[in-house]
Amino acid sequence: MNPLPQEPTIKFIPRDLSWLNFNERVLEEATDTHNPLLERCKFLAIFASNMDEFFMVRVAALKRLLDSGYNRTDAFGFYPQDIYAQVREKAAALNKKLYEVYQGKIQKELDKNGVNFKKYNELTAEQKKAANRYFELSAFPIITPMAIDQGHPFPVLASRTIAFAVALTRYEKPYLAIIPIPKVLPRLLRLPSDKEEFSFILIEELIRSHLENFFKGYKVAGDLLFRVIRDSELVIDEEYAPDLLKAIENEVKKRPRAKVVYLESEKNASPELLEPLCAGLDFPKEDISYAESNLDLTYLFELLPEVTKPQLCFTGYVPAKPVYENIFDKISESDLMIHLPYQSFQPTIDLATQAARDPNVLGIKITLYRVNEDSAIIKALKDAAKNKKQVTVLVEIKARFDEEKNINWAKELEEAGCHVIYGMPGMKIHSKAMLVVRKEEGRIKRYVHLSTGNYNEKTAGVYTDIGYFTANEDFARDISEVFNVITGYSLPTRWKRIVASPNDLREYFFELVDQEIDYQKKYKNGAIFAKMNSLEDPRMIEKLYAASYAGVKVHLIVRGICCLIPQVKGLSENIRVKSIVGRFLEHSRIYIFNNNADQRVFLSSADWMSRNLDRRIELLFEIHKEEHKQHLLSVMDTYWKDTLKARELLSDASYVRKKEDPAFNAQEFLIQQYSS
Repeated sequence: MNPLPQEPTIKFIPRDLSWLNFNERVLEEATDTHNPLLERCKFLAIFASNMDEFFMVRVAALKRLLDSGYNRTDAFGFYPQDIYAQVREKAAALNKKLYEVYQGKIQKELDKNGVNFKKYNELTAEQKKAANRYFELSAFPIITPMAIDQGHPFPVLASRTIAFAVALTRYEKPYLAIIPIPKVLPRLLRLPSDKEEFSFILIEELIRSHLENFFKGYKVAGDLLFRVIRDSELVIDEEYAPDLLKAIENEVKKRPRAKVVYLESEKNASPELLEPLCAGLDFPKEDISYAESNLDLTYLFELLPEVTKPQLCFTGYVPAKPVYENIFDKISESDLMIHLPYQSFQPTIDLATQAARDPNVLGIKITLYRVNEDSAIIKALKDAAKNKKQVTVLVEIKARFDEEKNINWAKELEEAGCHVIYGMPGMKIHSKAMLVVRKEEGRIKRYVHLSTGNYNEKTAGVYTDIGYFTANEDFARDISEVFNVITGYSLPTRWKRIVASPNDLREYFFELVDQEIDYQKKYKNGAIFAKMNSLEDPRMIEKLYAASYAGVKVHLIVRGICCLIPQVKGLSENIRVKSIVGRFLEHSRIYIFNNNADQRVFLSSADWMSRNLDRRIELLFEIHKEEHKQHLLSVMDTYWKDTLKARELLSDASYVRKKEDPAFNAQEFLIQQYSS
């Protein structure tokens, strides 16, 4: 690597602060009037959900380091004590901003559009009757009040539980009880209202109005609504776990008792309730966060299906679908590329479902990382096994927050007759690949699907990803070898069409960057154009700094975490970074290297993060077909031109919208382009 002159004191943005900056961009979408009102509500809910996961994983990890007395700098040169203090300050500021947006703008606009949330004492007689009936028939039977005394220890409350702490008296003697709100109950109850009105009451408001029903013979002296978030990271010594599936199951079961890392309460809470609450949860009172309004705004997700006002939502569209009768014939005819969600996910489903039914198909191999409920892909795999085909499924049971779901999928697939692999010790399998083996005219032919995203029909409608279908024999041979590495004891090597981590991918990217540096020196045309979710790996960032110093023009579209600092003289003045946060979650990974004006275009499941390059099995593959290359180059140019949803990262680590004319929304443009 070329030495850099007078390296700046700070060369990296702390990862966790960069993530919070990303979530701030999500929150900004709730204030953007280009977005319809209910979609702005959804952005508030996404922001709130993201913050929960941030505390469950990142803040929890920082607290573990602090509790252990760890006092060393991380890979970016920052101490955990400093990062923790900055994270708490930034998170508090963002949560304050969340409620300012909700109360100051969103609620008022909802009211104007006939969507309102009512207190119990504001209900009409008809609404009160309906609410009371729901409480008596649906809520009361499943809610369990829990006394706290010598015979009743403080209850175990799972992460993200909302509950009441209730102060009671009987003959002037004080008592304390906890009422957890069951997660099976919807947060919003629709109330009878005029045709154009949509009135709701929050479930906690309804329960609060009926607290005395739970404590016959006692007087309710006070109550407090609160919410807990627990450390949700799994700690497993995979190398010594004799059964990875059982080890993961056991760790998932421990989550409800994990350390509380975040406690949120209503404002103006009584100290008489807060003190026993903090004692029961083993949480410092000074660290409590106080909500400015209703707790946990993720209930706004429930508005979209409940409020039937199309004018308050994004305009619908039908994803384009290629024309074919038989998916195998279509792939044999020519490689096929699909850009989700602008184009339909159906060809991916068709490959699995037709393979399951086709008598000429002998086997299917697939990697599953995150799968939706009622998955057509899962059903096809079960059907294939029942039809006596050889079905091998890698279910990554370490996919964060999907562990329990993936364990259940794995067991279902095994019961159906599939051969199931649960992942690899010390390694997550994050690659997305399907291989179908078919007998045609007395010979074996293999069909391959590779993708930047998961086999998930639900997220395929809201995540931008690229899927690639091919019957190319070099691709097929490589993917067969990849599955042999995953399922057996085969050692990975450099293949013809596939580059994989953790063995080769990092070095391959470094070679590509170094080549651009060489071309810059010889021909002055070194250039890198890349799109990913996150850029966090320090060595990759240093390599990009070296490229910039050599004069290579680097354009990066990084949706989320970006620890690189662009536009710093002598370090990164040739690097520009943009982030696009819009209607769809930008999830595709596209890497373009100018290669002396003969561009090389790659797709991958990997971001430029240390975990992707060193601790996961990821795949990178090059697009050789000229029409597909040109299409991806055009897509990247379209994203770079965005002036409505793109923000540019500046050298002071801030993101700014560069308002330019004409206003251009890349995602909306692509919807129209694919529809025409």
